[in-house]
Amino acid sequence: MSIPLGRIEEIIDGSGVAPQIEALLPAGVRHRQLRVRTLLAGMMLTQADHRPAHLTRVRDALTALPEPDQARLGVTEDWKTGPHQLTYRQTERTFGLVAGVLAKDTPDGLPSQTLAVICGDLLEASIPGEHKQASSSLAVDWTDVETFSRPPSRGSSDCADPEASWGHRCGGGPGQDSELFFGYYASAATMMRDENGPAVPELARRMTACSCRHDPARALIPVLTAMPAAGIPLGDILADSGYAHRDAGAWAVPLRQSGAQLVQDLHPSDRGPRGTHHGAIIANGNLYCPATPRTLLELGPLARDATPDQAAAHDQQTAETARYKLGRITTDDHDGYHRVMCPAVTGKIRCPLRPASMTLDRTRPEILTPPGHPPACCTQQTITVPPEVTAKTRQKHDYPSAAHRKSYTRRTGAERTFSTAKDPATNNIARGWTRLTGLTPIMLWLTCLLAVRNQRILTAWDTRQADDARRAAAGLPPKTRRRRRKTLASLATAAPP
Repeated sequence: MSIPLGRIEEIIDGSGVAPQIEALLPAGVRHRQLRVRTLLAGMMLTQADHRPAHLTRVRDALTALPEPDQARLGVTEDWKTGPHQLTYRQTERTFGLVAGVLAKDTPDGLPSQTLAVICGDLLEASIPGEHKQASSSLAVDWTDVETFSRPPSRGSSDCADPEASWGHRCGGGPGQDSELFFGYYASAATMMRDENGPAVPELARRMTACSCRHDPARALIPVLTAMPAAGIPLGDILADSGYAHRDAGAWAVPLRQSGAQLVQDLHPSDRGPRGTHHGAIIANGNLYCPATPRTLLELGPLARDATPDQAAAHDQQTAETARYKLGRITTDDHDGYHRVMCPAVTGKIRCPLRPASMTLDRTRPEILTPPGHPPACCTQQTITVPPEVTAKTRQKHDYPSAAHRKSYTRRTGAERTFSTAKDPATNNIARGWTRLTGLTPIMLWLTCLLAVRNQRILTAWDTRQADDARRAAAGLPPKTRRRRRKTLASLATAAPP
């Protein structure tokens, strides 16, 4: 699906990045025919037509425009010898200048501040105004981007792309283990609907890239935490266990300080009981009564192939676990401290150590064997919880409750973002998609690709909305997608007919 040139120019002009980059470029003696605005337009046209990210393709896309557009964009100019059309050498020269001023003086595998701002502004401009405030929830994920450079030979570090490094990626089929690749990690934050909110188009709002020698989660944090200063509040951040397993100072704490709420899958190493605080058991990001049954604290997430009866039983167990949770009675102060109260005091369970709770009805769980030497959480009215307790695992909903499972299902939008970018039928970012090396060129191309992808998502979104409105006017229900009733695994293991 081709994107109109007018829409591409609106994105570039709305971002304001072209004059910013032009101001950074050195003033040459000779007139430079290809301007930055035209270069960015050519890069987006290339991705809109599903072409590889080659500079020759940029020139081909620009020279294929109608003659009035070529003259307006400077693709064709009047020279002393007559009309002169843009050459590949001029395209290469302008792109090289842009990549040079946006890169770090000493490349280290991380983008410069200027490059991060430029890419963020371009992506933000690709989102229409009516959708900017539609949601504050973001689903994050990273993927592999293989460089065109061959890796260095054994015992050497020299290659055409010194910023690239070895990384791990998951296999593309069932049962495939991770494998090594040589290149970069690309991260994206995709807009998802808010909890109990209307559906929104899944638009990539922010992105970044880094060498595989760096942690992609830590590389994404500056991009996300800079959004509130740009007038974009952070809501729910949906992430898998790869992000949740990072230390608190690298992921959870900066996001909470920026106003975000975490909805993430916990790593198996972080699930279940993990120590105590004043006698209360630390488990899954919360504090629980010391007499909480161990089986409830060790409850894991619901299996993907669980039956409705198994899901109902699991939800009943997580609801019972919540009865043993110490109730928060204050919000975090400026130092991150808050206070919690015994669940018997709040009326959720019956405990002999709290005589008033024994008057509650017997539908509530009862502590039959309270601790012989009650800790502070059982004797004090409240206890203070410092910020370092559950800093890594604390999140919006109790894990792995039904509310958490329902909210976490929104995270799959991040995977759909990269699946469209890797679709061989559109822009397949496998090795050879671009032959340029270095973090800055690759990140510029990825930004243009995601900006164009946003336009495809918007077109499909508008088509569906118009179809739903037409069906509603005709008294028909909205069109729903057919769900797969059989899993791929069951089909693969089925006996032949």
